[in-house]
Amino acid sequence: MRQRDRYSLLADIGGTNTRVALAEGGQMLPETIRRYVNAEHTGLDTVLAAYLAAEGGVDCAGACVAAAGPVRDGVASMTNLDWTIDRDAVARATGAEVVAVLNDLQAQGHALGHIAPEALRPLVRASSTPAHGASQLVVGVGTGFNAAPVHEAPGGRLVVASECGHASLPVRTEADLRLIRFIESAHGFPGVEDVLSGRGLERLFTWVSTEAGAPRKLRAAEIMTAMAADDALAVATGRIFVRLLGTVVGNLSLIHLPFGGIWLIGGVARAFTPYMERFGFAEAFRDKGRFEDFMRDFSVSVIEDDYAALTGCAHHLQGLMHKSP
Repeated sequence: MRQRDRYSLLADIGGTNTRVALAEGGQMLPETIRRYVNAEHTGLDTVLAAYLAAEGGVDCAGACVAAAGPVRDGVASMTNLDWTIDRDAVARATGAEVVAVLNDLQAQGHALGHIAPEALRPLVRASSTPAHGASQLVVGVGTGFNAAPVHEAPGGRLVVASECGHASLPVRTEADLRLIRFIESAHGFPGVEDVLSGRGLERLFTWVSTEAGAPRKLRAAEIMTAMAADDALAVATGRIFVRLLGTVVGNLSLIHLPFGGIWLIGGVARAFTPYMERFGFAEAFRDKGRFEDFMRDFSVSVIEDDYAALTGCAHHLQGLMHKSP
């Protein structure tokens, strides 16, 4: 059994999997990471019980949970999973005295500056070096879509939650309008996440094949495999996906002005990294009319660390524990 109140528990709850680890002194311990399939559990409490048992029993000093959904008053409602995460329930399950519940993109924001350089892949380079402490933006493209601005404030880092993945898709062309109507007819509202996510990629492929007169359905992984084999419909789908991603990330950049950098995270973002240049991400990102030159002040990179949210949880929790009496 591990020493009492020496360790903290970290959990990153996505729409498909939950990753759990321990931290010591603000540092996530990679050797303690375990992954759980959400469909095999009824809620976070059973995941935490299984994890703590596997670790031989841990009475935690603190706990930080990152959840893929909106968080209000210490309660997270998962967007793509029928779970509710309650701060008090996490405290009971872990024995922790200090508990935090964050949106998963907030956790990613707290990880910035603590990720190994080799896990950062540049996509778009800025025209100049950003000033120290400049605002940043984390954009998640995976099971869902979301973003969080990151600000360095006198009292410490501030990572602001949002649910921008449920804003409307942008329209630039007649084809975009047809896509929106296609999404709207099936799902009632054409949100960004309905295209720019794993399941969104599947819907986009269905629309592309329908437009081509041969409707088909493929899983996201199958689309990526077909794209790698230069299947025409898969490549056309990939081009539209990357163009829309560039447009949306460009829009978010104009809203938040992240001169310190934009960071793409999530399994879908990583899967598309080899195609970003080929499919014109930078061009779509900067396609803002007379503000095209202004867009060159922003850099875009992909974070290839699958456990960055756990790292962010560890650093955020350490700051809270230092402030607690």
